Amino acid sequence: MSSKNLGICRIIGTKKDNETKKIIRYCRERSIPYQFADLLQYPLTAGELQNICSGRDPQDMVDMQSKFYKEKGYAYLDYDPLEEMLENPELIKVPIVRKAGKVFIRPDKETLDMLLISDRQ
Repeated sequence: MSSKNLGICRIIGTKKDNETKKIIRYCRERSIPYQFADLLQYPLTAGELQNICSGRDPQDMVDMQSKFYKEKGYAYLDYDPLEEMLENPELIKVPIVRKAGKVFIRPDKETLDMLLISDRQ
């Protein structure tokens, strides 16, 4: 990652997801530079997914409340979370916010304030 990209927040999510929309609105209202990546249009690579999952259980990244998870019956299946998330990005909890090497999954407002606002002061 180049040093000039450290100031840009990367938001990974889907266009239809309300939580993703909230974070994009949060950045716009505060003039925080961001880059949005639609997970369904540009799925994560294996390396990106492993990087995002580092330090956390990959199973915690699976959105067990999603319609896709429920329709496909993942609750009753034995599966490798990383493999399934690569094949089916609909399973990944969004939004994912990345900035300066830090990764947050579904961050709340306080976390966003700490991550995005404190870096600007």
